[in-house]
Order: sequence, then C-alpha cells, then structure tokens
Amino acid sequence: MNLIQLRYIREIVRQSLSVSHASEALHTSQSGMSRQIQLLEAELKLQIFQRNGKRLISITEPGKIILNLAERVLREMENIKRVGEEFTQRDKGTLTIATTHTQARYFLPVAVKKFMQDYPDVTLTIHQGNPTQVAEQVVSGEADLGIATETISTYEKLLCLPCYQWNRCIVAPEGHPLLDNVPLTLEKIVRYPLITYDFAFTGGSLVKRVFNQAGLEPNVVLTAIDADVIKTYVNLGLGIGLLAAMAYNPERDANLNMLDASHLFPASTTYLGLRRDAFLRDYVYDFIHILVPELNRKSVLAALK
Repeated sequence: MNLIQLRYIREIVRQSLSVSHASEALHTSQSGMSRQIQLLEAELKLQIFQRNGKRLISITEPGKIILNLAERVLREMENIKRVGEEFTQRDKGTLTIATTHTQARYFLPVAVKKFMQDYPDVTLTIHQGNPTQVAEQVVSGEADLGIATETISTYEKLLCLPCYQWNRCIVAPEGHPLLDNVPLTLEKIVRYPLITYDFAFTGGSLVKRVFNQAGLEPNVVLTAIDADVIKTYVNLGLGIGLLAAMAYNPERDANLNMLDASHLFPASTTYLGLRRDAFLRDYVYDFIHILVPELNRKSVLAALK
C-alpha cells in the first residue's frame, strides 16, 4: 500500500468514478492508475469499486470506509507538508478561497488587495460556486477557506465563523411604478416580473421561504448567480431585480433606483468556513484578520478548540 494509490482512489471518486478524468487531473496514465487500484484491491483482498466490464459504476461499502480513511491520511500528509513550509518558507505558498460570486465581487476585493500587498509571494486562487459547492471544496481540502451564506454552517466538519450580516433591496429603472408605490410589500413585488439570484445562491432559499410563508408566488422570469447580470436585465426593462443591498452602488448603477427590502426578509449571515482538522499557515490567519478584523489568530484557535 502506498500514498499514490490512496491519491488515485480519492481522485477517482472526486471525478465521479471516471478513471480517464482522474488520470488527466493527476497527470498520469489511465492504465497505470487502473493497475495501481487493482494491486491495492488484491493486497486488501476486497473490491474498492464495483465494475461493469472495465467501467467503474459504484464504490463498495468497504470502499467507502477505505476512502474515508484515505482522505484522512492524505489530509494529515498535507498538514505535515504545511508545517514544513511554515518553518522554511514563511511568506511563500498558496491560499485557495472558495466563495460565491457576490462575496468575491463585493466583500473580498479590499481584503484580497491588502493581503497581496503584504504577501506578494503567496499565490491566491479564488474558486466560485454556490454555497454547497463552496462547503464541499473546503471539506475535501480543495480550498483552504470557504466564504458563503448560511448553507456552509450546516457542515459538521467545518468550523464556521460569522463575518457580517446583510440584507436585500429591489432595483428598478427610472420611472417604474413600483418606485412611487411605497411602502414596499411582498404583495407589490409579486405584481411584476422578478429577476433575482438562482435559489441555490446567496440566501435564495430564504427568499423563497418568505414568499411561500406569505402564500405568494413571485413571477421569477430570470435567475442568475451574478448581481451584475441581474442589473443588466433590469436595465433592459425585463423586470425588477431582487439582490443583495451591497451589490447596489448609486454612482455605478445610476440608471437604476433602489428600494430597501430589509423589512421584508430576515438578514442573512456570511460565514467563513475552515476544516476543523486543518493546519493553517500564519498567512491564512492574517488573511482572516484582514477580512474580519474581529477574528485574529487567538480567537480562531480558541474556536477550533
């Protein structure tokens, strides 16, 4: 048994049991990867994967246990590597952040700029996805930190620390009848075509729940993961937009007017998530502190304990 075999198992599962995609991701041959898996199965005297001919169709019950242990071993190996890097290359390395578009566009830029100025030799990568994808990337070790709304806080393997709270607004073109029909209510919103986030993003399920509890069905004509896309189509006159209030800028969005909707929806919380068993480099703690000044190394370590 060796670490290469464990990496192969993990990557095959990550690639939905596609050996070809896994071999491409790890820059190795498909035949070599298959051979190593077969050698490991022969050594353990059991099947890790169920096959239909040469095609892998599922992971067996003992295979699931082996995968869980393999991931644990590989994470600890990565932690050991990070310890070595911490004491030999203190200001060099990588930082991978998984987040949603809204956080990447409106919450992260100032912190990212400051961090890159302080750590020019650290390569920073941002992966975008919905909150579930963000959480799963941190759980799997593909990302060091995850920044997203409430969904991420439901994962037991993650420590989630609150960053800030935010709410929503309605945007509409100049002259739209809704702008003069105040106070804003849910009943008034459902009278017009609505453009908003995909309900998998940015607290969208909360919005859907609020309408459902009021016995109302919004006329959603377009959904997007990007607030700028929402505003573009509102500008074209296709409907009113429901988006995060932080995404509206009076100067940049001069063609649109905004109505506060915070009285209609509960506030959402953006969380920062990290694996409870991960070893974090010093510069990761510094990034967290830059992003959320209330969170320093001491407070994060106390939360981890």
